Amino acid sequence: MPSRRDLVEMSAAEVRAYLEGQRRIVLITNGPHGMPHPVPMNYGLDEEDRVLLTSFARSQKVRNLERDPRASLLIESGDRYAELEAVILYAEAEIVRDPEEVVQLMGRIQAAEPLAGSLDAAMSQQVRTSIAKRVVLRFTPFRVASWDHSKLDGKY
Repeated sequence: MPSRRDLVEMSAAEVRAYLEGQRRIVLITNGPHGMPHPVPMNYGLDEEDRVLLTSFARSQKVRNLERDPRASLLIESGDRYAELEAVILYAEAEIVRDPEEVVQLMGRIQAAEPLAGSLDAAMSQQVRTSIAKRVVLRFTPFRVASWDHSKLDGKY
């Protein structure tokens, strides 16, 4: 008989579909005093299943990742036990600072679409100033944990 863990675990395709269907992620970095630093963020995915976030370059989360590029990312949904779904990604972070690449990658982040979509020759100075202060955080997962309690068919 398979373990209950095996019953609820998502396949790689299910993880990708779940991540594509969600909007918010909790990024957990290692803070300056050894405490976890969790922050909710909007995110996107690239073609290699890496998670993309944007942030101001001087933010605490970026400073944390400059010191230690390891991070955990949590995406979860469901209100009742039978509906609980979640993915935890353990990942290495890369800080993308090149302005052209930042603009290109921001188009993949759901909340960043209006800002990145307005970047053309006639864009406002305010948008240019904001982009100049931003980075994209690209996370490459090295371990994935997932569960989908709906697979239990109401049998706990």
